[in-house]
Amino acid sequence: MDIRKKITFTYVALSSFSTLLLCIVVFVLFRENNRYHFLKRLEDRAKIVASIHFQKDPEKIKYYSNLKKNGLEELIEEEEFVLKVNSANSFDYNTKLDLPNEFYTNILKTGKDYYEVANKYYLGQIFTEHNQKYIVIVAARDRKGPTTTIYIIKIMLFGGIGFVFLAFFLGRFLAKRVINPVARITREVNRISASNLHNRLPEVKNSDEISDLTETFNDMLDRLETSFEIQANFINNASHELKTPITTIIAESEIMLLKEREVSEYIQSLENIYSQASRLGNLTESLLKLTQTGYDGQKQVLDIARIDELLMDVKSDLDKIYPDNRVSIKLNFAPKDSNLLLIPCNKPLLELAINNIITNGVKYSDNNEVFVTLSANQENIKIAINDIGIGIPPEDIPHLYEPFFRGKIATKYIGYGLGLPLASKIIRMHGGEIQVQSEQNKGTIVTIIFNMSNIKKLKIKNSNVES
Repeated sequence: MDIRKKITFTYVALSSFSTLLLCIVVFVLFRENNRYHFLKRLEDRAKIVASIHFQKDPEKIKYYSNLKKNGLEELIEEEEFVLKVNSANSFDYNTKLDLPNEFYTNILKTGKDYYEVANKYYLGQIFTEHNQKYIVIVAARDRKGPTTTIYIIKIMLFGGIGFVFLAFFLGRFLAKRVINPVARITREVNRISASNLHNRLPEVKNSDEISDLTETFNDMLDRLETSFEIQANFINNASHELKTPITTIIAESEIMLLKEREVSEYIQSLENIYSQASRLGNLTESLLKLTQTGYDGQKQVLDIARIDELLMDVKSDLDKIYPDNRVSIKLNFAPKDSNLLLIPCNKPLLELAINNIITNGVKYSDNNEVFVTLSANQENIKIAINDIGIGIPPEDIPHLYEPFFRGKIATKYIGYGLGLPLASKIIRMHGGEIQVQSEQNKGTIVTIIFNMSNIKKLKIKNSNVES
């Protein structure tokens, strides 16, 4: 069943249920109103019957008799009884009355009561004349009550059936009004594919859920378009970067195989091939590591490590690769509580990410001084990497995390544009973020921030606390 039919039938069901409740309430109130007015008529007759019984003057008796006969509406099967009360619990009983004892008991206690049987009402009331109490009972059949009750039932029955049909058409109209905007969004989304991701859903001016849904779809399309563009650029750049060393190796090999050459020429050719093969190997390794972090930047962490010790391990690796580097690790801002320095992580990947950022500082500052400062508190862990290198132009900063992107002033340095994107994905995988502040020709500050609330959400597969 589609959602339009569900809305229609739900509306009909709820409308029918509410109408049924309303009809029941109206029916009960209508019957009570009929009963109330009929008993009031019996009460008026009881007063007249008492007056006739108490009067000794023939003229007054005649007057009340005419009033009862001509001044009041005629009742069906009307009966009148006057019973003398002898004591608090006894009275003169009339054998023509077949009424329950509770009826008489309630009259003696409260002064008035009624009893109904087969649409015939008996109203009893206490009257006092010359310190003598009497029970006046007036009985009559309610002729209009059942008739009007059946009439109101017919009205509610046919009216209810008509309202159900009306509710069905109103429900269809309501479903159409509700679903049409969603159906329109569905049609528009179905028209959008990878070839026309630039298309967007028409904006809806109303500030309702449909407007929010349209904005959400458009935001998603923005992200998808950006992702597709990045992916396309990644594939184009990767194929170009991989093709260049492979083409050079093949061409160099073909030239060497054309004829016999001097040993020096073979050595030079092999050096060129080794250089291009090394470049190809480094590039392939970087691409594999980038893939290792996962498409969405998520990977299960394995260890718990101290961030200060991890920095020292990174410095040790740098000293092996760049013996003359001028990287300084400053731990004087680190907290005394070592627990604040613990972080659940995939240690090899996190070392790689920090190593890439520090290496960039060394490379793009021409091996000038690079300061790494560690600080931590209850809320976060911060690693600030400050260099005084070439800096980054403002227009290049939004593209820093795109694979293979290299700024104009960075092209003179050897690299593939994979280090910072890889580092960004690894840092994000560990619940952190990277902030970059830079000024061209003055230097760059890269701040890595691990928020404690995000760190606690990481999945720890194997807790190994490294001391």
